[in-house]
Amino acid sequence: MRATFQGFAQGGPMKDIIQKKLESYQAQTEQDEENALKEITQEIALYALSKSGFFEVAAFQGGTALRILYGLDRFSEDLDFALLEPRTDFNLVPYLEACSSQMNSFGYQMEIGGKDKTDTNVKKRFLKDESIKKMLAFKHLSQTKKKINIKVELDVNPPIGAQTDIKFPDFPTDCSVVSHDLPSLFAGKLHALLCRTFLKGRDWYDFSWYVSQRVKPNYALLENALVQQGPWMGQKIRVSQDWIAKELAAKIKGLNWASVVADVSPFLKAEKTLEIKKLWGEKFFLAKLETLIGL
Repeated sequence: MRATFQGFAQGGPMKDIIQKKLESYQAQTEQDEENALKEITQEIALYALSKSGFFEVAAFQGGTALRILYGLDRFSEDLDFALLEPRTDFNLVPYLEACSSQMNSFGYQMEIGGKDKTDTNVKKRFLKDESIKKMLAFKHLSQTKKKINIKVELDVNPPIGAQTDIKFPDFPTDCSVVSHDLPSLFAGKLHALLCRTFLKGRDWYDFSWYVSQRVKPNYALLENALVQQGPWMGQKIRVSQDWIAKELAAKIKGLNWASVVADVSPFLKAEKTLEIKKLWGEKFFLAKLETLIGL
């Protein structure tokens, strides 16, 4: 890892960059403004991780990658990564310490929380800050003392088969980020849809988005992920379009779609929530599944 890198002058122009970015969201509610500030913080964290050399060893994945790098129209919560090569003894903390130091030059006072569990391949930490809100002007947000809390997860033993892209975000300034490509990201989302034991409306929102973008999943990666973790762990399965159709159709038919909409709503603009309330249901997602199988 690169041990040091040059930061910016604390506050001042860097605070102004964050303020201007916040205003560009044109947030209509307190929730929108909270989501916007969290996303700005995620983008600055990505920039800082890029400067630390983190993307020489890891790739961005998950819903936030889809949002920031590929244009998904919903907010996201966490920063999820996977090592490019498995390494169960990998230490995430030095990279987060370098990230925190760089973010502090923007006016944050980042704390790193959490500790690793010995029985998991996912390293988990939290980036927490309660200072940046005090430096900004808000139209709606009143809970300025509430900490920003971003979960960072790193899979140190990821399933094989992921493909990567290099993306070049330009906020807060130009940098490079290694990410799983769209077919591999879709494979990860299908794994979540098939294996997650609790309701997460964002999974279904993302599924609909992938299908609307005509993304064909990385089926080899999905198969490796299913065999590595979940109900099919250790089994000899062949992930085909027919197999996906059968398993996902069973999921779709067993959901309470009003609950799915309610779960995803905090991450959407109000008008988008109204739209999906009218559309979402068993027939809508079975039609989406039919489109996926036809790709």
